[in-house]
Amino acid sequence: MRTAYTADQIRAAEHVLMAKLPPGTLMQRAAAGLAAVCADLLGSVYGKRVVLLVGSGDNGGDALYAGERLARRGAWVGAILAGSKTHQEGLAALQGAGGRVVDRTALDRADLIVDGLVGIGATGELREPYQGLVQEANVAGGPIVAVDVPSGVDASTGHVQGMAVRARVTVTMGAYKTGLLVDPGAACAGIVELVDIGLGSYLPDPDVAALTDGDVDVLLPRPGKESDKYRRGVLGVAAGSDLYTGAAVLAVGGALRAGAGMVRYAGPAAPVAQVRAHWPEAVITQLERPSIDDVGRVQAWVLGPGLGTDDWAHELAARVLESHVPVLIDADALTLVARERSLLFRSAPVLITPHAGELARLIRVNRDDIEAARLEHTRRAAAELGVTVLLKGSTTVIAEDSRPARVNGTGTSWLATGGTGDVLSGVAGSLLAQGLSCYDAAACAAYLHGLAGRMAADGAPLAAADVATAIPAAIRAVSGDAG
Repeated sequence: MRTAYTADQIRAAEHVLMAKLPPGTLMQRAAAGLAAVCADLLGSVYGKRVVLLVGSGDNGGDALYAGERLARRGAWVGAILAGSKTHQEGLAALQGAGGRVVDRTALDRADLIVDGLVGIGATGELREPYQGLVQEANVAGGPIVAVDVPSGVDASTGHVQGMAVRARVTVTMGAYKTGLLVDPGAACAGIVELVDIGLGSYLPDPDVAALTDGDVDVLLPRPGKESDKYRRGVLGVAAGSDLYTGAAVLAVGGALRAGAGMVRYAGPAAPVAQVRAHWPEAVITQLERPSIDDVGRVQAWVLGPGLGTDDWAHELAARVLESHVPVLIDADALTLVARERSLLFRSAPVLITPHAGELARLIRVNRDDIEAARLEHTRRAAAELGVTVLLKGSTTVIAEDSRPARVNGTGTSWLATGGTGDVLSGVAGSLLAQGLSCYDAAACAAYLHGLAGRMAADGAPLAAADVATAIPAAIRAVSGDAG
């Protein structure tokens, strides 16, 4: 599992470790790792032009000492000193290796730019001269390597106010920072390389975690010899309407592909016909009235994709939410509960899967505010509503109670197309029915859905049904059975 920490958590761990080491040890470890990543990115170091953006803090020192190492390998290294003060020992080391102080015109000819302007403690909008340097670096030809976090990104939250460095690679020291895993900060970080400087045993419980293949493999339910379709989990799906028949088809497809032993679909005549045509495996109940009395026993429900928001849909949603099993609420059902939040007051678990606009309606804030602070608002919604929240988007964020938030980065921008969220609901609902908690079902579903999206797209557009079809391949991939 990839774990990430706030700036305060990192600084506290560094303080303890530094007290046990000779002065400057951590900076030299950081500089060595930074220089190695820069050298790999340059390919051949000799004769290449490296420009350092040097601020007042320790990141500036890291950059200077890394520049010294590159200069000793034959690179031309110039430092733009932007801070009110400079790490004097680092500057002396750079100049002793043949490096020099330069002005910002050097950016235009750089083969590599190293961003050491501000560190993990910086918050808010960049000030001059940093802001102007970041703007020029972003449009210069050379790739940017950020030290610890891209300047302009809040290390603890991922917030970006105004301008931020757009790095090709971010070399982060000691541990991942929360802001490198959550957008919009994650979008500025590029590839994140971790340099071990010895903090591991001094770190507290993480602020944020991201699952890996191995984590998902361990969590996924798998049938045993004694399994039958009922023991493998029965999922109810209340979705679709005369207007939106496809949502029901996609949600049921995602659920079947993710391993539910049985999927019971309940809906009106038009989507019933489509589900029956696409998924003969599903057990179907055509609803003449908004009731689930005749559906049969289920271990979890998916509620909402394509359901509509009229009185009929409201009554059906209320009946599902009166049940005593976990319920995943998505799409139109989120609109219904936003109008009447008391529907969420139930003893059984609830997982909601909104996009930013839906979450904005639920907690009554502006959508742009949610996009700017995804982690903060996901956590707020989980606490305020008493549910598990999976916020969809460029970075999927999952929050529940006081547990570490989980983030997912397996997706692809090709998933931004109609119907993929319905598939995600089916996958997560299937995992709920198979016995996973809301917290684990949400994280595993997001991971598999993103991985399936990558496989289905393979660098080209996809349709939502392609994602459902690729779910078994994603499951095989995380277990090492991709074949």
